[in-house]
Amino acid sequence: MTALEQLTQKQKRIHSLESIAGLLGWDQQTLLPEESSDQRQDQIATMASAIHEARTDSEIGGLLSKLESQTPAPDTKNPADDVGIILRDARTDYDRCTKLPAAWVEQHARLCSEAYHAWAEARKNNDFASYAPYIQRHLDLAKEEAEHLGWGDRPYDLMIDFHDPGVDAATIDSLFSELKTGLAPVLKQILDSPTKARTDIFKGFPVAEQKTFLEEVTASLGFNYKRGRIDISLHPFCSGNGADTRMTTRFDVDNPLDSLFSSIHETGHGMYEQGLPLDSLHNALGKAAGMGAHESQSRLWENQVCRSKAFWKHYEPKFRSAFPTQLEGISSDDLYLAINAVSRNPIRVDSDEVTYNLHIIIRFEIEKKLFAEELQVSELPDYWNAQYKELLGIEPKDDAEGVLQDVHWSGGSFGYFPSYCLGNMLAAQLWYSAADQLPSLEEDLAKGEFENLLNWLRENVHQHGARYHLLELSQKATGQALSPKSLIRYLKDRYLPLYA
Repeated sequence: MTALEQLTQKQKRIHSLESIAGLLGWDQQTLLPEESSDQRQDQIATMASAIHEARTDSEIGGLLSKLESQTPAPDTKNPADDVGIILRDARTDYDRCTKLPAAWVEQHARLCSEAYHAWAEARKNNDFASYAPYIQRHLDLAKEEAEHLGWGDRPYDLMIDFHDPGVDAATIDSLFSELKTGLAPVLKQILDSPTKARTDIFKGFPVAEQKTFLEEVTASLGFNYKRGRIDISLHPFCSGNGADTRMTTRFDVDNPLDSLFSSIHETGHGMYEQGLPLDSLHNALGKAAGMGAHESQSRLWENQVCRSKAFWKHYEPKFRSAFPTQLEGISSDDLYLAINAVSRNPIRVDSDEVTYNLHIIIRFEIEKKLFAEELQVSELPDYWNAQYKELLGIEPKDDAEGVLQDVHWSGGSFGYFPSYCLGNMLAAQLWYSAADQLPSLEEDLAKGEFENLLNWLRENVHQHGARYHLLELSQKATGQALSPKSLIRYLKDRYLPLYA
């Protein structure tokens, strides 16, 4: 075999091990028996060790050096050079993995499993104190990781780079500052409006009918259920890859929009994975461009598409048919306004897309302060509540509604939250670019036809894999640098007429 074929063989084995570990993680949050978490911690730690061993195989280092020294050498900075892009990401991955001690990797994997169950229990019991030590341990391990990888002077930038290569806290600061400035008057105009969405119209929606309806919607959008499935978890998520995509949602009989839109959100993630080149899932050509790009896909389908008038022109009759008693006497205008309700909601995943960005900005500021040691873990609840009071004008009623609401820190996923807001920015840019190039887009949505939009995203985002990272992808797909301008424009276009 050639050096590239040997590298490919090893990458495929790593991918198989990672996908097995992913299934263990998915099962942990969906089907794992309540008292079986101790064994799962051992299983996940064992898989983490096996993956680390495979990723640090010295033969990989030799193969990379051999391929990099070829004449002519692959161009790792040229997105059109397939081998160069494969080597670029493989080298980054190998160099980082070989700098991490195996003991650190196993310790981190055990902590992720242990902390998830601690978070779930703490949230159920409204007991932040029991969960705080796990956040501190994750914070300590993250700083250790930064030291090992040569990022000791800027550990939070490393966390961000893991999720969105090439992005750092300074870049996000600049983007978020511009977003806050542009968002403030829009939000004020909406919240000051005498027009208010009804909050009392969603009562008694049976779970079975909710599930049937959301599965019909997500399949029509383009999710391939022959390659995926949807289950129930405490916190909605999407995992796996295009060959086997696992999504989850959650149900509330008095809030059918929660399950519907969280499922649509995860479907956006799932369709991105299913749109990546299936024969390259083991290397950069078949991997996502980062979490900001990933969130752009989930947010575009959830918001720009599925909260639009055109979408509900097609799906309102089907929704009423599924829930005739529950929606009796509810006008189309009241229903559409409820779907696009803007309010001060303390829960991020239940918040509207206008205020959602403020939820992310709060988390970004908290993470920066944690890593700069300007905020202690024990101070998190009070600081969290103060920020919600300042930016959103509300205070969570307890920690379960406040600092305990998100699962991310239980997995040590610092630096992930900004990706949601970066994804919102890219989603808006993609939406306007698609609308310019697809003159029949609104008409398609009104007929329940989503293939043209999905194919446009396949061509402009999915097919590229990780050739381009977030900032490069924005320029390539939309012709513009990543910016909050399109997002602010979109929020004005969508919401100001509703709340005039």
